[in-house]
Amino acid sequence: MKKEERVTGYSDTKLVEKILHLKQQKNAVLLAHFYQVPEIQDIADYVGDSLGLAQKALISNADMIVFAGVHFMAETAKILNPDTKVVLPDLEAGCSLAASCPKDKFSEFKAKYPEHIVISYINCTADIKTLSDLICTSGNAVQLVESLPKDQKIIFAPDKNLGGYINRITGRDMVLWDGTCEVHDILSTEAVVKLKVENSDAKLIAHPECKAPVLELADYIGSTTAMLNFTSKDDSNKYIVATETGILHQMRKNSPEKEFLIVPTDENCLCNDCSYMKLNTLEKLYLCMENESPEIKLSNKVIKKAKIPIRKMLDISKKLNLIK
Repeated sequence: MKKEERVTGYSDTKLVEKILHLKQQKNAVLLAHFYQVPEIQDIADYVGDSLGLAQKALISNADMIVFAGVHFMAETAKILNPDTKVVLPDLEAGCSLAASCPKDKFSEFKAKYPEHIVISYINCTADIKTLSDLICTSGNAVQLVESLPKDQKIIFAPDKNLGGYINRITGRDMVLWDGTCEVHDILSTEAVVKLKVENSDAKLIAHPECKAPVLELADYIGSTTAMLNFTSKDDSNKYIVATETGILHQMRKNSPEKEFLIVPTDENCLCNDCSYMKLNTLEKLYLCMENESPEIKLSNKVIKKAKIPIRKMLDISKKLNLIK
């Protein structure tokens, strides 16, 4: 949103001041995803990926959870905190991956494989979570699948790229739902090769939601948090990053002496932005906290059913020492 179009007329500095005051006044916690704009990341109580945000939502004792992310993430926070008010700055902040897996179509798909359990990536709607036996994130998916018996038949949804990556790593033959994240699926092998040729001293790090040919070229594959940790500890000085642009803010903060290049989706823009993530702005965040809306509301039935596979994920992750 352009500054001259703002409803409040407040500057960024004033908005930050008011947001910080509202957090204290309303005992609110602000959770932000790595893909949010830098100015929101910088004032959040916690910045993380899907697993980290789910953990923080679970242990929150706030009166209001303000989720600077997309709709399915705010739903997850509500599922884990049914008695807490959960608000999202923009209800239109959806997810192309979640939208690629509608409940009715997936129900029909699931019915074709009655002997299979369903593992769903957390990047799905609450409705899909109610149809799942176990939820995973990109950071724990491989370990969770490997914790199951080798002969366990599995449906994996909704990301076929992540599912294919897990199959290759684990040797499984999971049945994959045909869904993708447009931010990662759009990244071309050609764009990656071009950057690698132009920057032979750089390491390519990629999110497992990318297509298989891109992952085959990667020096490191991992979740958003894993990539951030890798660049902090690795001894290279330049990285080609195959994921959403927002993570560069944290990478540059952690390693200001290093250079980070995003794999672009457009020759005219050296970026790869999620249009949904970028719908959230400082002004929308302020108005959301001031008015305590838009609020995420789910039925008790959905909350009860969806919570089971999420808690199972968290419990198994703890047993596997993936989380503390």
